[in-house]
Amino acid sequence: MAKLKKLIIACDGEAASGKSTGAKMISKKYKLLLINSGLIYRYSSKLIIENNLQNFIPFLKKKLKKVSYKYIAKQKLHSEDISNHVGVLAKNKKVRDIINKIQMKIIRSNNRICVEGRDIASKILAKKPKYDVAFYFKCNSDVASHRRWLDLKKSVPITEVKKSLNKRTNLDKKRKYSPLIKVKDAVLIRTDKLSKKQVLTKMSKYIDMIKKNKY
Repeated sequence: MAKLKKLIIACDGEAASGKSTGAKMISKKYKLLLINSGLIYRYSSKLIIENNLQNFIPFLKKKLKKVSYKYIAKQKLHSEDISNHVGVLAKNKKVRDIINKIQMKIIRSNNRICVEGRDIASKILAKKPKYDVAFYFKCNSDVASHRRWLDLKKSVPITEVKKSLNKRTNLDKKRKYSPLIKVKDAVLIRTDKLSKKQVLTKMSKYIDMIKKNKY
């Protein structure tokens, strides 16, 4: 089967739901550029925390214009301080507007891309360019907390990790601007019930259906 010239995948989901792992696996298999929008928000939080900023909008506008996504992706951005800060930051409409513009610039210059986040199918890729397939990741909070606890090398009590994740997902779902939702045609991926191999198989099935329909 010929390689699709255009393939745009949206991956949304709750905190620590396994969407990063799913997005990475599918990007590797189909040779897609992977953009994790959450990393841009986390990098913004890191800048604000390190510089102890109050009026951070002008600073972020200037700083994010100069930095590449490749540089952001190499930063260590999964500390508990950043995790506790980023959920509140993501509610800020001005911050979302700045980061949305950065994402759209990358998306419009790449026809084969997988974008991961919390408002990708509902906002970022809702119109042109629109996603070919959307996935929504969900995971039981106990399983998600244990995975994140291991990611943090058990440096934080698991009860604190669970509390932080639940707070983040609650903030994401209830925020006024671009809340986390599952769009009607999104394929549900339950990572607490599927192995990594099964996740990849299920995602591939829906992507391959797109390929069949186009040839």
